[in-house]
Amino acid sequence: MRNTGLEGCVLSGANCIQVAIGVVKNANGQILLALRPPSRHQGGAWEFPGGKLEAGESSYQALRRELNEEVGIVLNSAKPLINITHHYRNGAVQLNAFLVEDFSGNAEGLEGQVVTWVSPEDLKRFSFPAANRPIITAAQLPEYYAILDDAPESKLLANLQKILAKGVKLIQARLKNLSAHALANFLAEAYPLCQAYQAWLLVNSAAAWGLHAQADGVHLTSRHLLALQERPKACRWVAASCHNLEELFHAQKIGVDFAVLAPVSVTRTHPDTPPLGWQKFADWVRPIALPVYALGGMALTDLDTVRLAGGQGIAAIRAFLA
Repeated sequence: MRNTGLEGCVLSGANCIQVAIGVVKNANGQILLALRPPSRHQGGAWEFPGGKLEAGESSYQALRRELNEEVGIVLNSAKPLINITHHYRNGAVQLNAFLVEDFSGNAEGLEGQVVTWVSPEDLKRFSFPAANRPIITAAQLPEYYAILDDAPESKLLANLQKILAKGVKLIQARLKNLSAHALANFLAEAYPLCQAYQAWLLVNSAAAWGLHAQADGVHLTSRHLLALQERPKACRWVAASCHNLEELFHAQKIGVDFAVLAPVSVTRTHPDTPPLGWQKFADWVRPIALPVYALGGMALTDLDTVRLAGGQGIAAIRAFLA
């Protein structure tokens, strides 16, 4: 079930170069970048450290070697982050990105390259090769995506506070049963609260199409997703609900930032809906150049399983209110 990255090359039908990439984070949450020398392909662009796999190497082994050779750090452990197949005129490159938070040593440019540490929110200020764009998004997104579902109005703010108190930094307000007036009043309190906790708040498109000014973005229902031919404008984040491969590809086509794929397991709210299971989740995520959260019957302890299946993390409702 593990998404090694090799399958994407097979599916591409092209001469595919395997590359291991490290999104290296220090104790302050900053990410390590290196500047490509002018003599290299796409010289002058910034990149995450890493390099090509050598014969017989796994992606993890290559990453460990490359980080030591390029920037002088020793990899202690890493988590799968995202795998991307990017096509060029004469072939393709498979980028196997890992999140590296456990390492030893001080990073420096051992090959004469400039290196720097930047905050995740500043990544957009740097020029990267086009193939890196989904990795940049994955590097900025957290592992957990909480869904604030409908409840009595008197409990909504308290539920939000419970979620924020657990350190969740990405939240969707999926409040489809509130009137537009009641939702606007709720967001007027909820959005400043999320900002105080440095958390992003998205609004479900079925709840409020047009209230994005009181949030950090919009989460598209699958119906709204398929009705669009381009990304909604003036949104910091655009997410989408997907239930099949067609919807995932359409989300990628219009340029959403991330998707939620459901249901992976049996859910209490839709017990009669057949779950995808982890194998199908992994198979559908593999060709998609987007971070994808798993939703449906998720527990917080499923995070490692999601990562190994190629997902960004866990999306859930009850798991964050327990």
